[in-house]
Amino acid sequence: MAASDTRNDGAARQQAQADAALRQVTEPESQVVRFPDNEPLQLDSGRDIAPLTIAYQTYGTLNADKSNAILICHALTGDQHVANTHPVTGKGGWWATLVGPGKPVDTDRFFVICANILGGCMGSTGPASVNPATDKPYGVDFPVITIGDMVKAQARLVDYLGIDQLFSVIGGSMGGMQALQWCARYKERVFTAMPIATAPWHTAQNIAFHEVGRQAVMADPDWQGGAYYNTKARPARGLAVARMAAHITYLSEKALQDKFGRGLQNRDAHSFSFDADFKIESYLRHQGSTFVDRFDANSYLYITRAMDYFDLEAEYGKLAAAFNGTKTQFCVVSFTSDWLYPTRDNKEIVKALNGVAANVSFVEIESDKGHDAFLLEEEVFFATVRGFLNAAAKKRGIA
Repeated sequence: MAASDTRNDGAARQQAQADAALRQVTEPESQVVRFPDNEPLQLDSGRDIAPLTIAYQTYGTLNADKSNAILICHALTGDQHVANTHPVTGKGGWWATLVGPGKPVDTDRFFVICANILGGCMGSTGPASVNPATDKPYGVDFPVITIGDMVKAQARLVDYLGIDQLFSVIGGSMGGMQALQWCARYKERVFTAMPIATAPWHTAQNIAFHEVGRQAVMADPDWQGGAYYNTKARPARGLAVARMAAHITYLSEKALQDKFGRGLQNRDAHSFSFDADFKIESYLRHQGSTFVDRFDANSYLYITRAMDYFDLEAEYGKLAAAFNGTKTQFCVVSFTSDWLYPTRDNKEIVKALNGVAANVSFVEIESDKGHDAFLLEEEVFFATVRGFLNAAAKKRGIA
């Protein structure tokens, strides 16, 4: 096959995925609940969202007394397709290694729920959704949201499903922030919680990386002030650069060096050009180009901003005060090579929980894979999740 034919096939596949991703905004291939205009979601900013749509997936069976429900909260670039084939990429779910029949989060035993967050782009209301006031996509007219707003929307879904108390709320990274917010705002509704590789606030370094990504998106001429939905152009170059920069933070220096080193990509010598000479360059470009086919640039802006605003200590005056009176049983997990949300940040959560005499255990897992270790097959992590859930299920009488 000629090189031009290969490029054309690649472009066609990318366009097909981009078209499929756009369809997911209004016609998601998952379960959907729609709350009408007269049931607005009140946001932390003081604005309302109505109507509100939440797209979600469930796995397993809810038991008779509805005591076995686990809410999985996804991270920045995740979605509701936690354990099923993704409708856009055709790949397996983003946490299919952890969630499923016989797996640590055992869907033969638990009823698992995962919702696309408010502000997302896989069916839940977000910037690409139609603004009823204009009959056009919101774009940057979408209100700025918080992690708390995402959790309020999830609580609406849990109410809709008729579940009074969740057996567990589990999430890594931004998902861990949601888990913490659940335990702060809905103390009586969470029996156990697993905040993983996360933090009680976003640091200056975290905000800095996000700002670089946002500026990359907004500097792309195709962003068009966020009003690109009804044009043929998308800010793909800017979003790809944002993804490349962020992806570096998900890995560790050792993981990058071990996997790529200074290896050259499909060549024996330097090209003396700005092509991708090095394997790491090619890898990052691939990460960027595949990401833009499934994710909306405006959603990226809004979600990263929500993470930047996250600060439980500022919200409650003192971090421990966020958990006053909690009866939730916690298991906090960190990874030794995670420099995005390092162990010291996770220990701040543990310290606050100890300060209010909460039931908390803490596990720091040895790993050289960086922040993304929670998404990979780490045996100690899997054993930790399985053991924590099994012990809590026994305590609660879940067979």
